[in-house]
Amino acid sequence: MKRFRFGLQRVLELREYAEREAEIELGKAVGALTLIEQRIAAVAEDRFDAAAKRFAPGNGLAEMQNYDRYILRLDQTRDKLLMDAARAELVVAEKRDIFLEASRERKVLDKIKDKRKAEYRKFAQAEENKELDDIAARMTRTQ
Repeated sequence: MKRFRFGLQRVLELREYAEREAEIELGKAVGALTLIEQRIAAVAEDRFDAAAKRFAPGNGLAEMQNYDRYILRLDQTRDKLLMDAARAELVVAEKRDIFLEASRERKVLDKIKDKRKAEYRKFAQAEENKELDDIAARMTRTQ
């Protein structure tokens, strides 16, 4: 009996490759977004610390103004990071859609392969049963 051979195996392999590539791209996009979110959290901590130190005892007017400028710069950095995060979220959504589409296309071929494999097994089992019946019939005639 011949082994099962799926005629669309090469296409299935290409779709699996496309799915893996899409998954990698999604991972990179999520990583970039996570990095931006971590930077936003770090800036928020720095701003909190600077705001607490601004009115610390012993600070002169010049130091308070330096803290104010530093806080202003941190606010600007935070605003820029928030915009970067919004853009990164859009990229993640786009990459996720691409990954889901690639995964869907691969799963369709997997289902077709499974269906054809089941059909092949059913056919092979029927052929084997037919051969066994022929052998049994020949043995009965010879006795």
